[in-house]
Amino acid sequence: MSTDLRTSPLLALPGAVAGEGIDAGVAAHYGSLYGEQRALAAGEGFVDLSHRDVIRVSGPDRLSWLHSMTTQYFEGLEPGRWTSALLLDAQGRVEHAFSGVDDGEAFTAHTEPGRAAALLDFLDRMRFMLRVEVADVTAELAVAWRPAAAGGKHDLVPREQLASYAEAAGPAAGLWAYEALRIARGEPRLGLDTDERTIPNEVGWLALTADPDQAWLPAVHLDKGCYRGQETVARVHNLGRPPRRLTLLHLDGSENRLPARGTEVLPEGAGRAVGVVGSSARHHELGPIALALVKRNTDVAAPLVVDGLPAAQEVLVDPEIGLHFRPQR
Repeated sequence: MSTDLRTSPLLALPGAVAGEGIDAGVAAHYGSLYGEQRALAAGEGFVDLSHRDVIRVSGPDRLSWLHSMTTQYFEGLEPGRWTSALLLDAQGRVEHAFSGVDDGEAFTAHTEPGRAAALLDFLDRMRFMLRVEVADVTAELAVAWRPAAAGGKHDLVPREQLASYAEAAGPAAGLWAYEALRIARGEPRLGLDTDERTIPNEVGWLALTADPDQAWLPAVHLDKGCYRGQETVARVHNLGRPPRRLTLLHLDGSENRLPARGTEVLPEGAGRAVGVVGSSARHHELGPIALALVKRNTDVAAPLVVDGLPAAQEVLVDPEIGLHFRPQR
């Protein structure tokens, strides 16, 4: 997608300050980080996610085809119900993650900025003689997010209607506010909170049940048949002990800084690194927080240090079986 297309027209809204890096092109904030978080937490406003890539899978065989390849149960998916899914390599490591909704004729999904091309290349090579078509529709559709009683929902908005959508859905909140709430939920982002070795069990992308009305949707269905990498997911789930686990770090707020992605997580005192930091943010109630992947055998009560900042752990993923705790809290 071109740079111009990734630059949201909503950056023209009063107070908008553009994001950076992978999240460039949409507003990081509109002048009030904590005020925007509080508005979202109260169920008000929206977040512009129009920098995310959008794909469409159409054709009568689309759901059975997606069911056969991904970690999710697509057969019989009701129109209008959002779901999340992963594509794994043969060793069970996560290669692609996406969330979307079927309208009865096509499944439309969004993924991380810049990842649509690789995802579509893989899907296109797997079509064989099936009646499916895949397309990049990022130029047509933009993604937005609105808070809801059960957590939140994504909207797919025609790009030419973004301005009118914002006028109706406002007030606008920036990506910093959205990310702070996401991190507090313990919801990982592919490529930010994961690496090339990540398996779904480590970051809580699987659960025993799924509530379609909650913001966090497990991407792995534990009651479906074979897909590439399924053996690893099932073995770790049945035997337990994923190599690493996602944890929420509560950082010391006495210094005005956040750790950069990739910063080592160290045990208090001395010792070798036990993990690395992914996303970090300032939360309106929790203060500075971060997601980190740490070794499974790291004591869940052990105090840690990140970039010189003391950090306390809040368990997100069961270190024995890799299930996400947060949705049940």
